[in-house]
Amino acid sequence: MKKETRVRFAPSPTGKVHIGNIRAAIYNWLYARHTGGKFLLRVEDTDLERSTPEAIQVLFECMKWLGLDWDEEVFYQTKNVSRHLECVEKLLESGHAYKVEKTSRDGKTGVVTMFRMPKEGTIEFDDIVKGHMAKKAEDIQDFAIVRSDGSPIFHIANVVDDIDQRVTHIIRGDDHVENTFKHICIFRALGAEVPRYAHLSMIVNQQGKPYSKRDGAAFVGEYRDEGYLPEALFNYLLLLGWNPGDDREILSREEMVELFDLAKVHVAAAKFDLKKLQWMNGEYIKKIPAAQFRDYLANAVGAGAAHTVPLRADIADERGRTAWWDYLAGQIQVRTKFLKDAPDAVRCFVSDDFPVDEKAVEKRLRKPGAKDALLEIAGRFEVVPAGDWKAEKLEAIVKELSQGAGMGPWVHPVRVAVSGRGEGIGLFEMLELLGREKTLSRLSRAAAAL
Repeated sequence: MKKETRVRFAPSPTGKVHIGNIRAAIYNWLYARHTGGKFLLRVEDTDLERSTPEAIQVLFECMKWLGLDWDEEVFYQTKNVSRHLECVEKLLESGHAYKVEKTSRDGKTGVVTMFRMPKEGTIEFDDIVKGHMAKKAEDIQDFAIVRSDGSPIFHIANVVDDIDQRVTHIIRGDDHVENTFKHICIFRALGAEVPRYAHLSMIVNQQGKPYSKRDGAAFVGEYRDEGYLPEALFNYLLLLGWNPGDDREILSREEMVELFDLAKVHVAAAKFDLKKLQWMNGEYIKKIPAAQFRDYLANAVGAGAAHTVPLRADIADERGRTAWWDYLAGQIQVRTKFLKDAPDAVRCFVSDDFPVDEKAVEKRLRKPGAKDALLEIAGRFEVVPAGDWKAEKLEAIVKELSQGAGMGPWVHPVRVAVSGRGEGIGLFEMLELLGREKTLSRLSRAAAAL
């Protein structure tokens, strides 16, 4: 019978989950789901100062937010210490480990347990991503596996936990390659089967250096707080080092599971492109059901249900109000890159108390000719009956005013005057949604303030 695939994500919780680590979790999760195997979560919590209950909870929240569900009970490394030390005793008995007195940097002397590396031969393995890897045993020095205080070190704890969890494939960053040569020797010394390894390339910035906080948001929680959707971040991180073999970039979770193959993971470092992630987030926002996005907007601006009376007083019936909200939400949705920005984009439509971008005011209104432009357009709009107040009619008026010289000198001041923003949905659609009364009132108010 074919052995069941068992992979694990084994982070050391610190209260912040780096995108490089969570990408490794995504690859492990997808490989488990693709092969019908198990995805295991192991919390390597031996650093008691950093691995607080709060830090562990942050880890759980980030994984659940991204839809990374695990298949068995969470495995806590601290609960397996006696087993780690039991295996150390076996290594001592077999001669694969020995004790030595060492002096630490702070001058304290104590007995440390060391793993004895082979002195000849080659340590080698076939990495699923990087190919054949080999290193002379004599080039790796003996290394500590138990501290002088009796606590097991990462190398022994990691390997013993992998044995106990029956891990078949270890998928982790390529900063662990040197550890892998050591760990293979521990597996063999304990008489255990060595898992298959797949080392993932680093995520780097535009200069090719490891991606860090200096380059922008580096932790999962920061992306969540900035308004990224979990589906977008999951999709983007998947493509940092892998692709489906064609031009597709937006993939459903089902497609990801079906297509994911470790053999297709790229060897080269993955360059993080924030603009690409922002674009992808916008694409996922477009996928939100229209009614759901509409209600999100209405509730976010304090209007309650989407059929609540909007700013326009001429919409009296419920059908008209619902259609107004549907149209507005549809216009906003296709232009939204971050959900948290959407409420400010819609506030001017439902209240006269809306945020004003001072940079846009300075650029578009506080310049020669802006006041005259607002008054001229207000005068032209004033003769339009409420029944004819449509985007096409208003656009025709401004086109006539521009006399073929471009509508920018008219459009930009009007937009800032009525919405307080330098960008947004189409201006004439905006004016239609605001209605005749509010448009004329805001144009006059803005002109009077100049």
